[in-house]
Amino acid sequence: MLTQTLRALERDGLVQRKVFAAVPPKVEYTLTPLGHSLAHLVDALRIWAEANVDQVLQSRDLYDREGAEAG
Repeated sequence: MLTQTLRALERDGLVQRKVFAAVPPKVEYTLTPLGHSLAHLVDALRIWAEANVDQVLQSRDLYDREGAEAG
């Protein structure tokens, strides 16, 4: 799954893949300028998620309890 995700990001121009001729094979991924342009947006999402994780978990618990009672 990780390989598929990295390949998709490479295809989209967000990461660059470099293969080194070594044993065992070595592959390195780096962000492209386009990938770097997303950094502040991803960081904003991380900050939001950290600030709201408790509320999200409470909502999940409530939903699961109501679903169990209805089912």
